[in-house]
Amino acid sequence: MDLIISLLVCALIGWLAGIIMKSSYAWWVNILLGIVGGWLGSFIPFVSEIGGSTIGGILSGVLGAVIVIFIARLIKK
Repeated sequence: MDLIISLLVCALIGWLAGIIMKSSYAWWVNILLGIVGGWLGSFIPFVSEIGGSTIGGILSGVLGAVIVIFIARLIKK
């Protein structure tokens, strides 16, 4: 059950990061990049400690997804 909730939160993070980055990718690509970015964001300790576990986790996930979308844009060019 925790895995399903984590995937749903990461999907939401990917959608949010797509809006922040004004991504031209399809919605499902943003969700997949958000899942990867959420995982990557868990390794950003200085952000994940802000505001407790929930808010910090979401912020670090969004930051990770933004980084992944940025890298995907660089690769696409």
